[in-house]
Amino acid sequence: MQAKTILSIIGVNQNDDDLHSAIELCRESKAHLSVLVTALAAPPIGGYGEVTSTAWIEERERETEQLSLKVAAAKTILQSDDISFDVASVFTEYGWAENEIGERARYVDLTLIGGGLLAQDDMRREILNGALFQSPAPILVVPKGHAASLRPKTVLIAWDSRNEASQAVRAAMEQLTAADNVSVAIVDPHASTHSSGEEPGADVAAFLARHGVRVSVNVLASGGRAVADVLRQHATDIGADLIVMGAYGHSRVREWIFGGVTRSMLEQTAVPLMMTR
Repeated sequence: MQAKTILSIIGVNQNDDDLHSAIELCRESKAHLSVLVTALAAPPIGGYGEVTSTAWIEERERETEQLSLKVAAAKTILQSDDISFDVASVFTEYGWAENEIGERARYVDLTLIGGGLLAQDDMRREILNGALFQSPAPILVVPKGHAASLRPKTVLIAWDSRNEASQAVRAAMEQLTAADNVSVAIVDPHASTHSSGEEPGADVAAFLARHGVRVSVNVLASGGRAVADVLRQHATDIGADLIVMGAYGHSRVREWIFGGVTRSMLEQTAVPLMMTR
């Protein structure tokens, strides 16, 4: 994936760390930065269709003012830099947030989710769902303390022989071909002609090698541990700069209620994570 337009989603109450990280990523990639300052509003007291209270209206006015101030502050920071950019804002209800985010993410090459937004418990789920499910563009999740980059040296691919994983690999092909080392990690595979093949990982390794990727295959035993924990430990062991994986092998409802690899990796990723569906 060659990113020409990168979307950075910034919460209205965040500090500027995510914005500065996005600026550096776009400078490195020579990409246009599209900043979306986001605020999510609670429904009226008493629910929709009820009489709206004066206190609720006043709170909405305060939130709208905060949003305007955050947009102005972001523009001030960006105007002092030398990258191409635009800044927009969205103030929406929780129930509509996914569609609002997805509408903007459809017209970019990559959506960047920084550590500041990940810490926003009140909006993290809606933003991630919108970016993943309402747009075909990959997301890059960068936890606090890590630099956002599209030039990783060591990459871990979480492989499970599903379409989601295959799409993630294709989305990250530019990063994979430029990396020094790419590890295809498979946890507890079942050798079968209908899933992982008779030699798990061999098919995807051959596919990547034809693209010039310096690839190795690591079959990992979970030993009763959660798959996400195994992947995180392997990423640490090989010094991965990036994890590439597909999102949501099961239904979204099941993933959010019962957990799952996707949710666990999004909420507790130890290194930057590129994900698509």
